[in-house]
Amino acid sequence: MSWLRIAFGALLLATNSLIHVPPLLVVAVVKALLPLRPIRRVCDWLLTAIAASWIGINTALIRWFTHTRFVFDIDARLRPDGHYLVMANHQTWVDIPVLQAALNRRVPLLRFFLKSQLFWVPLLGLAWWALDFPFMKRYSRQQLEKRPELAGRDIAATRRACAKFMHIPVSVMNFVEGTRFTRTKHEQQASPFANLLKPKAGGIAFVLDAMGRALHSILDVTIVYPDGRPTMLDLFANRVREVRVNIRERAIPAELLGGDYQNDPAFRERVQNWLNGLWLEKDQLITQQRAA
Repeated sequence: MSWLRIAFGALLLATNSLIHVPPLLVVAVVKALLPLRPIRRVCDWLLTAIAASWIGINTALIRWFTHTRFVFDIDARLRPDGHYLVMANHQTWVDIPVLQAALNRRVPLLRFFLKSQLFWVPLLGLAWWALDFPFMKRYSRQQLEKRPELAGRDIAATRRACAKFMHIPVSVMNFVEGTRFTRTKHEQQASPFANLLKPKAGGIAFVLDAMGRALHSILDVTIVYPDGRPTMLDLFANRVREVRVNIRERAIPAELLGGDYQNDPAFRERVQNWLNGLWLEKDQLITQQRAA
């Protein structure tokens, strides 16, 4: 029976994507071919409206198709026309529909930094491209040793992506741990946090450097699954009893703006200490939520 639920749920989501992606691509092509400012503004509005509808229907399907209880604790003044840096812990692919359920239409469309390989995901890759999601190509240490000229390309890509977001409402999404939490990764890192991997400050620092004075604030999101980390199959099999989402709005510290993360060790330490402090609070909150 659970496999029937999963298959039917996947069919509904696929149908919703087939309805929304074609008009999204049409508008994106118009925007690319007619790069006049008034046309681009209308296209940006249409793209955002189509994406919000797509996400809204996905959320409605999840709520209708499952008995999962979503508990949102929001201490923030959310603005659909704002500029936010959104930071969250990352445990499972379920995090993404959870974030969308919590923030869709309350803040500008969440835009994730994606691995370049995801461009080739059928339909979704083109949709992410149309919505100006930044695609990042990661280079291994071995690749950089063989081709030193590749160093810094990620940073340049981050700057180009952020430049697009300077003049439109945006929520730049960053999973600060850089990967999904597992106990194996936690042990390999010797993470000092009970429920989290070590945060990576570089991506945050580059976004703040490129966009800091255009951002209104930081939205610090903590996602807790009281019954353990679920998979997408668990969600559609109706095996996720509850999801708790805590959202706190935080001011951007002035001392984190205008620094050189790459070349200034003192500034780099300042960013890392600030982020580790947030992560300690988040770790304690997760422990409290799981004990409640």
